[in-house]
Amino acid sequence: MKLYRKSAIALICVFLLGGCDRPGDENDEEESPPIPVETSLPVRGDVVAVYSGTAPIEAFAEADVIAKVAGEVRQVLVEEGDDVKAGQILARLDGDRLRLELNESQARLRKLQRDFERNRNLKEKGLISEGDFENIQYELEALQASYNLASLELDYTQIRAPISGVVSERFIKLGNTITMGEPVFRVTSIDPLVAYLFVPEREYRKISPGQPVRIDIDALGGEQVPTAVTRVSPSIDAETGTFKVTIEILDPERRIKPGMFARISIVYDIHENVLQVPRSAIVDEMSTTSVFIVKDDIAIRRPVQTGYAASGFVEITSGLDDNDHVITVGQVGLKPDAKVTVINGPAESPAESPADGTEESESVTEGQD
Repeated sequence: MKLYRKSAIALICVFLLGGCDRPGDENDEEESPPIPVETSLPVRGDVVAVYSGTAPIEAFAEADVIAKVAGEVRQVLVEEGDDVKAGQILARLDGDRLRLELNESQARLRKLQRDFERNRNLKEKGLISEGDFENIQYELEALQASYNLASLELDYTQIRAPISGVVSERFIKLGNTITMGEPVFRVTSIDPLVAYLFVPEREYRKISPGQPVRIDIDALGGEQVPTAVTRVSPSIDAETGTFKVTIEILDPERRIKPGMFARISIVYDIHENVLQVPRSAIVDEMSTTSVFIVKDDIAIRRPVQTGYAASGFVEITSGLDDNDHVITVGQVGLKPDAKVTVINGPAESPAESPADGTEESESVTEGQD
């Protein structure tokens, strides 16, 4: 029994001595290393709000020139691409039959005019009745109208341009015999050109005549063409829920052609000299918009209010100062009050904010005819 007690005491001592040899406290944790981040200062500049859409470029006016009488094409005076004025002669038909009919009508008219003068003298002398004289007068007026009609039809053998513009198509050739109502030319007015943008009704209060417009045309290598809103329709299309915005485009050099595809940006608002940060700095979580700033090597989460977004930059309307060092790289997954180290040196302003940035918005329904 004494031997058993001595063995138990010895075993307890071994355990106690083993516990004295364990290093440190197992609850002590090593300090986490700082998280590397990049920062920049906010910038100030103008930011514009833009409604963007697409539409084809169209001619301001276009007309098919229709033959008003039948005949053989004797002369073609213009070709495709020629400028023409309203009323200019484009082609001539033979008109031989119409010319003979006009001469016949003219001869009958002259004879009746002489008879009318003779009967007027007889009426003054009381030699013919009032009713007989009126019948001759009515007959003269009818023959005069017939002569005018024959003269008009003969003039129709000279095919004229209905509007000023450019001959875009020629449908006839020299020697063709054409019928009345047959198209012979197409004249397109390209001064100005127009684009019709169909905008959702929710944007109606934003768009008004005179607002500046930028047009990008792919065929011109992305060159921007400045213009303005010309007209805004006063009604909403009940079927599509859109209203029509008309934009006229002046192009003296005629580089823009009807049918070209255009990207249209209507500037409807501008905020001047506002605070902006790179879009990458914005953190959206649980319906809260915020940014991280650095103070004393600690990341501090700062809720902010945003305005317009402009080509990589976001307007900050509240919650941020000009001298705040905003984290632009490394903020994803960053926790508030985390220790950080700035790896891009002293915070500097990012690249200049574009003065004519565009607010992102949904693409509008493409323009239709």
